[in-house]
Amino acid sequence: MALVDKDMPIVVLAPKDSMFDKLKANMQEVHARHGELFVFASESSQMVAEDRLHVVYVPDVCETLAPIVYSVPVQLLSYHVAVMRGTDVDQPRNLAKSVTVE
Repeated sequence: MALVDKDMPIVVLAPKDSMFDKLKANMQEVHARHGELFVFASESSQMVAEDRLHVVYVPDVCETLAPIVYSVPVQLLSYHVAVMRGTDVDQPRNLAKSVTVE
């Protein structure tokens, strides 16, 4: 939390599960420190976008399937951020070492 300030983007995965209330409390702390929140929330969470809080809704699914459903928008976010930064997403560094070494 000491690193959070107005220039710090925070990505949050917020499925409506047993930990949702604790997660909301953590998001409020980040918001109080003027951090920029990007929240992937389940549709039933009824979170509302406001200043420095951006919400992308993800379909409601059971807790077992949530990691699969939430991984899609996070992968898309990382892809688009990498493209915006000018990173060559088709030629990641050290890929040959991790793929070809047995």
